[in-house]
Amino acid sequence: MSDAAPTQERQLQAGIVGDRMQPVTRNVPGSEPPAWPINAELQVVGKDVPRMDALDKVTGRARYTFDVQLPGMLYARTLNSTVPHARIKSIDTSRAEKYPGVRAVHVLERLLMVAQLRDPGDEAKQPYPTVRFTGQPLAAVAATSARAAEAALALIRVEYELIPHVTELEQAMQTDAPPVFPGPTEQAATAGGGGAAKGLPQKGNLRGPSKGGSRGDTHWGFRDADVIVEGEYRTQVQTHTPLEPHGIVADWRDDELTLYSSTQHVMSVRDEAADVFNLPKEKIRAISDYTGGGFGAKYGIGNYGILAIHLSRKARAPVRMVLDRREEHVSVGNRPSSLQRLKVGAKRDGTLTAIELHSFGSGGVAAGASVGSCHHNMYPCPNVSIEHYDVFTNGGPSTAFRGPGQVQGIFAFEQAIDAIAANLGMDPVALRDKIDTRDADDVRARAAERRIGVEKFGWSRRRAPASDSGPVKRGVGMAQSMWPYIVNRYATCEIRISGDGSVDAFCGTQDIGTGTRTVFAQVVAEELGLRAEDISVHVGDTRYPPGPPSGGSRVTSSMTPAARNAAYAAARDIASRVAPLLNVQADDLVFRRGRIEKRDDPSVFVGFAEALKRAGIDSLTHRADRRDDYEGYARKAGDLHISPHAIGGVQFAEVSVDTETGVVKVERVVAVHDCGRPINPKLVESQILGGVVQGVSFALYEDRRLDGATGVQLNANIDQYKIVGSRETPQIDVHLIELLGRQSSTDARGVAEPANVATAAAIANAFFNATGKRIYTLPMTPANVLAALRSE
Repeated sequence: MSDAAPTQERQLQAGIVGDRMQPVTRNVPGSEPPAWPINAELQVVGKDVPRMDALDKVTGRARYTFDVQLPGMLYARTLNSTVPHARIKSIDTSRAEKYPGVRAVHVLERLLMVAQLRDPGDEAKQPYPTVRFTGQPLAAVAATSARAAEAALALIRVEYELIPHVTELEQAMQTDAPPVFPGPTEQAATAGGGGAAKGLPQKGNLRGPSKGGSRGDTHWGFRDADVIVEGEYRTQVQTHTPLEPHGIVADWRDDELTLYSSTQHVMSVRDEAADVFNLPKEKIRAISDYTGGGFGAKYGIGNYGILAIHLSRKARAPVRMVLDRREEHVSVGNRPSSLQRLKVGAKRDGTLTAIELHSFGSGGVAAGASVGSCHHNMYPCPNVSIEHYDVFTNGGPSTAFRGPGQVQGIFAFEQAIDAIAANLGMDPVALRDKIDTRDADDVRARAAERRIGVEKFGWSRRRAPASDSGPVKRGVGMAQSMWPYIVNRYATCEIRISGDGSVDAFCGTQDIGTGTRTVFAQVVAEELGLRAEDISVHVGDTRYPPGPPSGGSRVTSSMTPAARNAAYAAARDIASRVAPLLNVQADDLVFRRGRIEKRDDPSVFVGFAEALKRAGIDSLTHRADRRDDYEGYARKAGDLHISPHAIGGVQFAEVSVDTETGVVKVERVVAVHDCGRPINPKLVESQILGGVVQGVSFALYEDRRLDGATGVQLNANIDQYKIVGSRETPQIDVHLIELLGRQSSTDARGVAEPANVATAAAIANAFFNATGKRIYTLPMTPANVLAALRSE
């Protein structure tokens, strides 16, 4: 949140630690802590502190939503549509209601995850909505056992009036395709992660175009070009497949509601429940002790949450609703597919003259399937033309997915940049050295990352394309990442210190497996001179001060400055009370090694707990908000504040391609990344490893397949839905740089998205180096690979 306190100019050293640091002037609120030095000079921050929750997880003490057990709890199961497009003529639940053990049945009057009824007059004619994809939730049953709930579902009778449907993007683009949303659809859902503009025109199943980022005149830009490359790129639908599926336990008691949810944002769970059920927010408590992954799909309450709450209210008992693996694949989100027609022009020296993109993305029944911002943001180019269309199909709705839009966009764009280099006879790294010149932190970071990557990867071994003579060909490639540096406006942390020396830290964010608890503890411990394990961290509860959602690589950038500022205020409060006891000035006291000591004379000290006792401090509480970045923001969108700087990252890949079988194997990836100040390098490395593995999986294996005749997902499991395993995981070498932008009191940024963004593009460029052929279609299955090898 912004701070109206007077600011003061501070002279600081900013840049890449160990490379290029330079003096900068920042206007800093007067109450902000002094700038931290580099990580090497800190006690706790910047160190590989073990995960604070590791023991709880490996011993089973960690409580996930599935583990919540409440007295009298019921078990709920969902009835889902068995057809892809139909009007519901009737739903008969009478037999299910009488089944032994059933305590409540509820039918969704309106399906809130997708658009409201668009058929003119339908809402007045019938009480039930139109089904728009196979697997769409319709109703649910709560019973004394999961088995009873399943049996009761089989007794519900649904009478459908079938409507023609379409499940494939290019079929849905045809003028004679069955309409998914007949009539005006300006209010159609925007559940997708690509950020499509609202109020766009629609014709048939196409909504758009959105033209954000366009500038100049590409006609003249291509006339000025010495080389032009064109390509048509396709990416598939990828489902999130978190280890823990979506789940919620709803406990409605009188006029108060408690929700235990597997979520990426407890605040959104509370707020959406308040809106749907017309309850004051203070009457709702949302709790998420542990969440087993989300990747963008676990926001709000969803249809399954709405059903669980209705059932709890009807049954007057807590209700647990946990989706099965098929439901997880089908109805709660995916990464949209894309079709990208991309044209790029450049001068002989590599300077870009024009970029033209016509893209089409399908998020099923959701909008927001764009392909990111890389085309107009990543490299300077005076002439850019972008037209994006959302294409509606009768498939499950898309949601945000780790690097939404940007993963698809960079797969195409970084291949086009690679093709420019090949046409000009330039090294791909040298071309990027030439064109990656914006005045921003991420650009300076990528320049350093390219240098590091070239050395660590052994880029000098790169040969001409298709150099191997045998059927198995090897090649190397690289690609760059870009993701916005995002700050969530509302982030508040509270520090409570008791007279016995115990410290509790509170924030209403959540830990979805990324290590948020540990990072929180490290920042507080650094200010108080304690160990991270001395801090008791409390997250995942809407009764705590508001915290950011776990998405968009924004938790660390949003939460840690507030945490540091609260701990700093507490430390200065304590110092002012302890100083007279040591006959020193409060400003001369520092907190380190569990003691409070004189800055220039460590022999003058008192232990932390002893100091509280001697100063008569029984308890002490300090709160702080996340203040605006010192340089401000490029733009603000609701609670999201977007920095003019971004997060970089460069990845190098080595692959082998069997040209007889079409099998591609990624053998090695070198990932060089920045995230501002790495609070815990080991946790950052873990995030990058996960991002690379997920990127390899997207590039080679994952592919949601719908049956055209029925709309049924044919691989809605984790057997036929192929995901990279340990045998397919390449050697991954991670290298971090410490980038101090001097934008906040911690200089921390996120890294989850950029670690995933560049992977598929780097693999695709390595494929070209190995075979001399471009791969335009993902995933790189044997069929797609052999088709690419046969192409002209």
